[in-house]
Amino acid sequence: MVKNCSSQSVADAVREYEGVTRKHAIGEIIRSLKLDSPDIVASFGEDAAVIRKGDDALLLAADGIWNKLMEADPYWSGFCAVLVNIHDIAAMGGDALALVDILSFTDETLMQEVTRGMADAASRFGVPIVGGHLHPNTPYNVIDVAVLGTARLDSVIYSDRAENGDAVIAAIDLNGRVHPSCAMNWDSVTMKDAKTLRSQIGVMKKLGEAHLVTSAKDISNPGVIGTLGMLLEVSRKGASIDLQSIPMPDLAVHGITFEHWVRMYPGMGFILTANQSHADEVLRLFRNVGMAAQIIGTINDTQQLTITYQGENTEVFDFSHDGIIGSIDWCKSL
Repeated sequence: MVKNCSSQSVADAVREYEGVTRKHAIGEIIRSLKLDSPDIVASFGEDAAVIRKGDDALLLAADGIWNKLMEADPYWSGFCAVLVNIHDIAAMGGDALALVDILSFTDETLMQEVTRGMADAASRFGVPIVGGHLHPNTPYNVIDVAVLGTARLDSVIYSDRAENGDAVIAAIDLNGRVHPSCAMNWDSVTMKDAKTLRSQIGVMKKLGEAHLVTSAKDISNPGVIGTLGMLLEVSRKGASIDLQSIPMPDLAVHGITFEHWVRMYPGMGFILTANQSHADEVLRLFRNVGMAAQIIGTINDTQQLTITYQGENTEVFDFSHDGIIGSIDWCKSL
């Protein structure tokens, strides 16, 4: 149960969270770099770029790890560097094919721990690391990874296709722990075997090929509510969600508040939208692989994300005025 919180306290916690505010600079980068090309089906605003190749799509993405996490736990940062990229491809309904990395490090002990985490994650998900670049003896520690994936072009899941009346679904693996090195990370992956992890990731491909969802994103640093906000922003939609419907572990057992939980990176989690007639099947597929999946709200045309708790409604974001990724201007040109 959600205890000792209000819709206002949750809204404030999400809006002010660094995992959300760090996204604001993306819009300016997009305005500087966006360039149209006939074979680019989708790019900025998606978890991976979609590049047409006949009847198939190449999916290309890259992600970096906060230096705070790198310094707190090099192994976990290496694991996450691979994990978040595989999630980006999965969120698009694709298969990850291979990864490359750029690693900058201050000492070899740190480098060995980072690469151990990367190798462990790559092995469990069955996605090889095939190259990259190394910066030794630098005054900073950074790991960035890029991934190439593929999907049938007609089965790609996009972020910007949510439709009015859709069910909003959150699917999260609750069988985990607050990571001992990073309180804002929920580790539901390092203790799982390859078969379990691959079956969970594989649900997204099934959903894409069966056309069961209208849009999706993997839950990333902004947490479950912030990630939904990013999806709504690019879809130019709004949503009303019930805080008590969000899947959560026993918060008291793990020593965290609800405001903490909804801002966490959940290790294995996705936000999706689906036609109400498909929602039960989406829930069933996730639950079959050990993930908690719930309908948490409904898509509407307001362009506002509103959260509800015990009859109290609070607006978190109004995307008609401002956005998480500063996408108002460039979205209008898409």
